[in-house]
Amino acid sequence: MRVIKRFIRSTLLVLVTLTFIFAFLPATDSHAKTAKEINKEVNAALKLFAQQVQGGSQFLKAAKGALVVPNIVKAGLGVGGEYGQGALRIGDKTVAYYSLAAGSIGFQIGAEKVNLILIFMQEQALKNFRARSGWKAGVDGTVVFIDKGKEKSVDTTNIKDPIVGFLFGQRCLMANIAIEGAKFTKIVR
Repeated sequence: MRVIKRFIRSTLLVLVTLTFIFAFLPATDSHAKTAKEINKEVNAALKLFAQQVQGGSQFLKAAKGALVVPNIVKAGLGVGGEYGQGALRIGDKTVAYYSLAAGSIGFQIGAEKVNLILIFMQEQALKNFRARSGWKAGVDGTVVFIDKGKEKSVDTTNIKDPIVGFLFGQRCLMANIAIEGAKFTKIVR
């Protein structure tokens, strides 16, 4: 009897979790954003980045390219997921659109939205990213995150890593968001 109760509880937890996740994460192209919508959100995220991170604008100017994924949604109840759509910019021009998707298991409950910028400081890192149809953070390339809360400002003379990441603008009910193992996939808009 105890085994049956555990099975029922586990099954209910999984069903509630999946319902919760799919309520927050777009699962089909019918919810996909247009290129115009993505670019508008990317522009707003870049403006916020310049406001929140001292030296951020100069840092972006020194970059070979920047992948901006605004309004990433992470939701979870035991099992979680993250999803967002963004644009790869070289200079001030959008050259491609990407989605970010990740899943996780562990103690988590709630939902949050956050902006992500991956800044490619080396041409080879950008080239490797663009050459893959599905690039995984931590597998196909290492991202070094700068904690803007600990760093008062950023400058290109102190940071020598090929790919630098920033999470900012958090509107959250969760403790963290991680992109380790997240898959970035090129999308057509």
